[in-house]
Amino acid sequence: MEVLVILVPLALGLGLVGLLGFLWSLKSGQYDDLEGAAWRAIADDEPAHETRPE
Repeated sequence: MEVLVILVPLALGLGLVGLLGFLWSLKSGQYDDLEGAAWRAIADDEPAHETRPE
């Protein structure tokens, strides 16, 4: 039971760190444009160069 004295505050602290990280990501705009990032990942920036058979 003595280990709970360490584990409970540790779990609460890690949960708080995770919550603060999530709130920071919301505040910094990480989730503003969810679809744009997906389309940029699959969109071709440059047309593919054609190779000529020699």
